Formats: sequence, structure tokens, C-alpha cells
Amino acid sequence: NYELFSSGDYPVTIGKLILGIFLIILGYFASDFLSRKLVTKLLSRFKLTQGATAAIQALTFYLLLIGFALAALRIANVPLTVFTVLGGALAIGVGFGSQNVMNNFISGLIILTEQPIRVGDLIQVESFIGIVKKIGARSTLVRTGNNIDIVVPNSAFLEKNVINWTRSNSQVRLNIKVGVDYNSDLELVTESLIAAVNESNKVLPTPKPFVWLTDFGDFSLNFEVHFWVNVRSSSDRSSIESEVRYAIYRIFKEKQITISFPHQVLQTNKAIEVRLLGNNKNV
Repeated sequence: NYELFSSGDYPVTIGKLILGIFLIILGYFASDFLSRKLVTKLLSRFKLTQGATAAIQALTFYLLLIGFALAALRIANVPLTVFTVLGGALAIGVGFGSQNVMNNFISGLIILTEQPIRVGDLIQVESFIGIVKKIGARSTLVRTGNNIDIVVPNSAFLEKNVINWTRSNSQVRLNIKVGVDYNSDLELVTESLIAAVNESNKVLPTPKPFVWLTDFGDFSLNFEVHFWVNVRSSSDRSSIESEVRYAIYRIFKEKQITISFPHQVLQTNKAIEVRLLGNNKNV
């Protein structure tokens, strides 16, 4: 019953403070349990996406936690006017020491509300690509294709350019570049590239793949073959591109189409070397 301080006619004792802290901790676990139960009920009735359920769960958790905290203070007979005594010091502390924390917290609420990214999305932030595993109050957990967890502050998603590969849907257009010899049959090259793409069962039949002749290079005719796939992870993209490259190399070898750039550079370097040696009288 030792009185720590009082606000008006409301003394705040050690017992009230301990009771209030205990009820807030209890409210934290109750909020987590109830928010999970609510999401389970919604999933059974409505077909919600993984990102939507995570956003609903997080927002519900925060609202319940605030409600339990206010109820705990009421039950412990701790008036809210007590916090006005500490309001000035708290404002200074937030202003100087907690700017980043508050910025990330508010950014997290904006992310959960507007959903520029969602749990399960494949995103690219600066130099790494990964899947969003959890959107927390201060930071977001992103797991890369190498199974490495990266903790990204929530404010980074609002301040930097973020590529969301799967926000609207998982269909992505990929392209493979290849250079062939100038003596190649262009129609045969086009047909071979389309055939190589169609060999993969991971390539979508619609929209149909297509081929562009993109440039007349110094040593090669440069082609690009474009095709659509469903991508849910960074490893999906890499494995499909690798599979198509294997098929292109094999079909080009069967059709005797020369992938010219490395070969032509080697031949050109040898020709330059022979010419220089022939012009050098000391050799």
C-alpha cells in the first residue's frame, strides 16, 4: 500500500501499479489469442488472401491491446490523468529518442491499411529479393531464396522504391537474350527459340511467347524471347530461366545455329594477333 504518487484524489500505490502491469501483460496474450481466433473464423467463412488475413489480425491485435490496457488501468483504479504528469517528459523522450520507432510503427500501420506489400508477396528491395513472411509493428521480415531472414524497417517500404512481383497476380513476363551468327537463318532462329520455350511445362500457354530481333551487334544478331510464367519465389524465376537456356542451347546445337558472340570475339582476337605479328618485322 506504499503510495508512489497521487493525481488529485487518486493515490497510486505499488500494489495498483503491479496489478495494472499484470493485467496489461494478460491483455497482451488475450489480444493475440482473440485476434488469431477471429482470423480463423473469417477464413472459414470468407476466401481471404494471406496478406488480408495478416493485416486484419495485426490491426485487431493492436485495437484489443489498447482496449485491454485501458481496462486494466480502470480495474487497477489508476486514473488516466496520472499520465498527464509524465506527458511532458514522455513527449520529449519520443521526440529525441524514439523518432525512428514511432516512424516505423506508423509506417507499419500504413502498410497494413493500404497493403502495398502483403504477407506472401515476392518483393525486391534494393539489391535483394525475397518473400514477405511477417509484417510487424516496427519491422517486416523478408526471407530470401537462400533461406536468409532480413529484417527491414517498415519506413523503408514507404521511403524507397519497392518492386512487388506478385501484388496483383503471380504472372510475370521473363525474357532470355541470345546472340547468333550473322549467317544464321532468322526464321529458323525464331522457331527454335519458341520451341525451346514451349518445352517447359512451367511456361504459360497464354499470352503466347514471342521473339524480338533487338539489335545488330558487332559480332552477333541479338534476339530476345519473351514468355509468361507464374512466379511465387526468386528460385522459381531462376529455375525456369535456367531450364529455357538449357533447351535453347540443345536445340541450337541440333539445328547447327551458332551462338556467335564468344566464338566471334575469340576469332577476331586471333585475327588481330596474327595481323600484329605479321606486321612486326622483329618477330
